[in-house]
Amino acid sequence: MGKPRKIAGVAAAAVATGAAALFAAPATAQASPAPCGGETAACIDLSANQAWIMDKNGHVTYGAVPITSGRPGYETPAGSFRVIWEDVDHWSQAYNGPMPYSVFFTDSGIAFHEGSLSVPSHGCVHLSPAAARKFFHTLEPGNVVTVVP
Repeated sequence: MGKPRKIAGVAAAAVATGAAALFAAPATAQASPAPCGGETAACIDLSANQAWIMDKNGHVTYGAVPITSGRPGYETPAGSFRVIWEDVDHWSQAYNGPMPYSVFFTDSGIAFHEGSLSVPSHGCVHLSPAAARKFFHTLEPGNVVTVVP
């Protein structure tokens, strides 16, 4: 199945600040409709630089939120994946840096996590702090993540 979900550390601070404020949907009056359906729990549109959380009926429950994804040579892979594991305080050994609220969905280490919305990643999907918390607290191992080009 994958590693167990780790929720210590910054997750305790999230509880202390109030769940409603953490998970408030962003103002996205001009958001595109999610291009995913079926059993998708998280949808990423690489060309639109947006992501959504969806329910089991294919309806958007959160988003669209802005993202950044992989830079040239480190492209975020398109396809259908499953959440493998999560880590609230992950530290990247490869890039020597923090990856708060990580939700890993490929065997090669690609994850949603809090990160810059102006600088492309090494393949991961960067989210704002609020969106990263929402994705982390909503998605679970086994959930489907769909990435469209």
